[in-house]
Amino acid sequence: MTLKEAQQEVDSWIKKYGVRYFSELTNMAVLTEEVGELARVMARKYGDQSFKEGEKDNVEEEIADVLWVLLCIANQTGVDITEAFARSIEKKTKRDQARHINNPKLLMLTTSTAAGTVPRTLQLRFTRTISALFCRKAL
Repeated sequence: MTLKEAQQEVDSWIKKYGVRYFSELTNMAVLTEEVGELARVMARKYGDQSFKEGEKDNVEEEIADVLWVLLCIANQTGVDITEAFARSIEKKTKRDQARHINNPKLLMLTTSTAAGTVPRTLQLRFTRTISALFCRKAL
């Protein structure tokens, strides 16, 4: 499904089942709510928090919910999301074509651990700290 088809699908659904679009301001609030729900799942899955009893890992569903509301807002405001997205990629390419490639923070070596991928420098610091602690205890 293309972005244009997705926009049309949302519009057809709204007309058939939704009666009408919520106001633009209401949909902005709904978008904020949906992004918050995505953030909660991301924090549980990829961050330091764990899932609470009854919560589920539904990243796909939350991303789709965010996209749904974005498409509603695009429809309401007359934005052709395909054209807007193409312009956004073009803008970012012109602005950032060398920025990230030359960013030393992104060039840091990483290593995989039981906790996931961490910067190699952080892993080395951690290893040295642990080694120092054990060496002191052995004395």
